[in-house]
Amino acid sequence: METAKEPLGLGIFEKFLTVWVIVCMALGVLIGKFLPAVPQFLGGLEYAHVSIPVAVLIWLMIYPMMLKIDFSGIVNAAKKPKGLAVTLVINWLIKPFTMYGISVFFLKVVFHGIIPDTLSTEYLAGAVFLGAAPCTAMVFVWSHLTKGDPAFTLVQVAVNDLVILAAYAPIVAFLLGLSNVPVPWDTLILSVVLFVVVPLTAGYLTRVAVIRRKGIDYFQDRFVKRFNSVTVIGLLLTLVIIFSFQGETILGNYTHIFLIAVPFVIQTLFIFALAYFWARLWKLPHKIASPAAMIGASNFFELAVAVAISLYGLNSGATLATVVGVLVEVPVMLTLVMISNRSRKWFDKDAPAENSAN
Repeated sequence: METAKEPLGLGIFEKFLTVWVIVCMALGVLIGKFLPAVPQFLGGLEYAHVSIPVAVLIWLMIYPMMLKIDFSGIVNAAKKPKGLAVTLVINWLIKPFTMYGISVFFLKVVFHGIIPDTLSTEYLAGAVFLGAAPCTAMVFVWSHLTKGDPAFTLVQVAVNDLVILAAYAPIVAFLLGLSNVPVPWDTLILSVVLFVVVPLTAGYLTRVAVIRRKGIDYFQDRFVKRFNSVTVIGLLLTLVIIFSFQGETILGNYTHIFLIAVPFVIQTLFIFALAYFWARLWKLPHKIASPAAMIGASNFFELAVAVAISLYGLNSGATLATVVGVLVEVPVMLTLVMISNRSRKWFDKDAPAENSAN
């Protein structure tokens, strides 16, 4: 039977991740401004509105975490109804509507007169695209950084992927008052395959092959260590590419970017706090509570950006709002990672009750 190892300490990339993130975001913007040929070339490498370079880098982020999943634990993770209940209720019965309400309040009321009505409507559409799409890729990174249960994280992502297929278009249509929203299903399905199915399969096959040949101790003590920094490096390179695509747009709309960011930050903090305190009230262990809160706080920005582009165009306010979502998400989520790690002891005192509380 496989035995769990203590999580490894943070390396140089993880310890100073906020600094690296800021540097890479700035580098991406500068590349987009002064070397536009680079994002133009990379932008041509896409299929169904999914950037192939970004997909590869996200795959590199997720693959090392998939290696660490004991697949026999997935069955047990699926038997944790309280954790999944927090995820599903927050993501589908609360989050899309609070994103809409908070965004309407700021974009249409507080900032009325500062942002033209036409643009504020487009910004609101971008907010809705983000709010109706819980994270399915980056949540693996946030869960990894907070030492969340990888098997539970995989299960909650799989469940939310299934719900997205059925609920995304109706929720967006309802909130925007549209009768028909042409969601790019090829983008959605391809994203699920690239960001979940492919790295999951590769991680499983690698794990089985290495353990069969070298044993579990070699796998955990030596093989996995080779990938310690791959996840964070993949995240940083992804940010460089994403922000190089929008460098000119960001520099030309910095005032509006700040205004759009206000409701997004409030929404992210609110959803995390709601899910996190709910999990604590139910006495869930930290390794379940943290990923359950993280998936709702973060967004499936690849899908949101693709939908905004397909409906409103590359240079629209809706697309800019989804990009601001990426701009806001990373530093805010890193702050929530820090909060989660520092509040671990708040959950640990209920550790003896874990087995019965899940």
